[in-house]
Amino acid sequence: MKKSRVRAGSTKAKSIDSAARKKPFALIREFHVADWFTLGNAVCGIGAMFSAMSYVATGAVLHVYLAAALVFAALFFDVLDGRIARWRQQSSPLGRELDSLADVISFGVAPAMLAYACGMRGLYDRILLGYFVACGVSRLARYNVTAESFAHDTGKVTHFEGTPIPTSFLLVLMLAIAAGQEALGTRLWLGQLHLAGHVLHPLTLLFGVSGSLMISRIRIPKP
Repeated sequence: MKKSRVRAGSTKAKSIDSAARKKPFALIREFHVADWFTLGNAVCGIGAMFSAMSYVATGAVLHVYLAAALVFAALFFDVLDGRIARWRQQSSPLGRELDSLADVISFGVAPAMLAYACGMRGLYDRILLGYFVACGVSRLARYNVTAESFAHDTGKVTHFEGTPIPTSFLLVLMLAIAAGQEALGTRLWLGQLHLAGHVLHPLTLLFGVSGSLMISRIRIPKP
């Protein structure tokens, strides 16, 4: 009789454990405070893309300034979410993935779209801008995969490999300065080249250089 009770209790415990394991993932419940700031990063990046499209539609240079300001706001949120996560000592795989996706939007796709809106629209320009975004995505994926190996004994990541994708804000700042000097569209700095029947704006090469630095093996200390 006792053995049957033990078996029944054991079976019940197993069924409870099984039910707990099958508990559905609750997105909102898994969010930490820092993750909401990460979403702020993503929303700013999307807003910057909308502003870039508005500039193409209206030609009003104000939209270029607004796009640059939104990318800067995204950078602010990106810095803040990391500080809040360390302060509250809360981190999760969800937060890490959110951070990477938000960074791709704000510091990869948004700067490339703004560059296109500002006049880098030739075939070679598009290839370079696509390469820039692909490098940013690859850099973030590499970081997520290798971060633990950079932590050493302290459990804290000590350095980056390749320049961080938020450094693309410097390119956005460059475009905002160009807008202030009315150097957009056909008046882009460095002009344009015609190669094999297609257009290349030499200024777009900076995006190519930025992307290459992201996927390089350069080690940069993490603050």
